[in-house]
Amino acid sequence: MSTAAPTPGDDASRDAASRAGDDAARVGADASRVGADASRAGDGASRAGDGLEARRGSAPEVTTGMPVRGRRWRRGELNTAFRITASVVIPVFRFSARYHWHGPNRVPADGAFVLAPNHFTNIDPLVVGTAVYLSKRAPRFLAKASLFRVPVFGKLMSGMGQIPVERSGRTRLSDPLGGGKSLVEQGGAIIVYPEGTLTRDPDLWPMRGKTGAVRIALENDVPLIPMAHWGTQNIMARYGKKLRLFPPSRVDVIVGDPVDLSAYRGRPIDQQMLVEATELVMRHITALLEQLRGEQAPATRWDPVANNQKETGRFE
Repeated sequence: MSTAAPTPGDDASRDAASRAGDDAARVGADASRVGADASRAGDGASRAGDGLEARRGSAPEVTTGMPVRGRRWRRGELNTAFRITASVVIPVFRFSARYHWHGPNRVPADGAFVLAPNHFTNIDPLVVGTAVYLSKRAPRFLAKASLFRVPVFGKLMSGMGQIPVERSGRTRLSDPLGGGKSLVEQGGAIIVYPEGTLTRDPDLWPMRGKTGAVRIALENDVPLIPMAHWGTQNIMARYGKKLRLFPPSRVDVIVGDPVDLSAYRGRPIDQQMLVEATELVMRHITALLEQLRGEQAPATRWDPVANNQKETGRFE
């Protein structure tokens, strides 16, 4: 059987059909890419609407050495007790803790503010205090009143202006947070752990917070600045009693922007407001810690009461 030879017209038709198919495929691929780009843009817009999500996804610059270069001490910021304590504590922790500062240092150079860090080891106050001291601000804490009864150490605590708090949560002044108010009125910095004690979370994430830090900030109309650190557990384990000063351990520190409490300022303060504002602060601290750890915290915040744990003292 014979087969007819293809004509030039047939070849031209086949070439045109082939080119048309290729063009259609390219158009489809371009449309697919446009759709993907639009989807990514939508995702980005969604994340941009949540300030915390945007910060979680960012990668701030990490530096070592001094957190703020060129900053000087304010006149009268340090007294003799601070200088004596710092001469011992600061060299030890600058040696044993290799500080890595994430992002810009947001510790104010002057003025009153409340600093709210996470809390997961007994050595945290010395590590956080050193970080604040290196930022050229005198660190003052709400501290357990029992520490003030320790010979010599208690005298130094009082001399530095640290604020004693009884187990019941009351200071030695006339109202529960009067010590913090007095310090704020003097333009000082006060460090308050919103969790009130070491976190009970098994993986050391921030647990449910208490309202003291928010109350001080709202009653005195001062900024509340969140802070997170990670690595302290390598110097002293949670509830540990042994310091591991050598070899030096890396300690990562990040200080956030002041928490926006404008929705709560200027309003009568009640318990519901304080609880809501405290949870907002805890979300900011947790977001900062997520950046340092490079992982996401549990969706549900650890609650000692819901897990049948006491909220003071050791639980392990």
